[in-house]
Amino acid sequence: MPVTVTAPRGLSRLAAPVRALVVAVMRAESRRVGEIAVVLADDDLLHRINAEWRGHDHATDVISFAYDEHEPDAAVRPVTGDLLVSMDRVHVQAERYRVTPGEELARLLVHGALHLCGHDHMRATERRVMRERENTLLASARGAVRAFTAVLGRTPVARPRPRARVRAAATPRRAQPGRPRAASKRPAPRKAAPRRDAARRAR
Repeated sequence: MPVTVTAPRGLSRLAAPVRALVVAVMRAESRRVGEIAVVLADDDLLHRINAEWRGHDHATDVISFAYDEHEPDAAVRPVTGDLLVSMDRVHVQAERYRVTPGEELARLLVHGALHLCGHDHMRATERRVMRERENTLLASARGAVRAFTAVLGRTPVARPRPRARVRAAATPRRAQPGRPRAASKRPAPRKAAPRRDAARRAR
């Protein structure tokens, strides 16, 4: 299976819609799907990977490893890589930004999948392009959001904790993967901000 999903106990029903959303992003970007491993994990794992591979000693919400991004023909190769999402961050950020956990999970998956396709947000022009693609893809991801919400609920209350057994599967598969990218940059929310649809939020 080109896209594999490792999820903690109690969240196995997320696997099919996660897989479908990642494939949808690849198709929208006119990219072929290679081997992509999606791991739904926790803050502990993302913290460890973030420190080990990026030198940042804190947890983050999503990290992408694109394995062929430095190859001369990377833009036409099937997309191959790992995509790790912290479900702890999903729930915390859903509450912070006043969206459902399902909407936040969809946003992180789309963002991470765009990184696998070669998008970045280091420069203002790159950031603008990536935000536009992210918003467009999220606007068409309502089916995935509904499926995620059916599993995660509409609030971040009583979220299940991922089990430690997902950690081994989340270790990057190669000794020297492409530069990992994280999606933790977002403006701080206003206290009185109205609830906004995930497709309308910019990073």
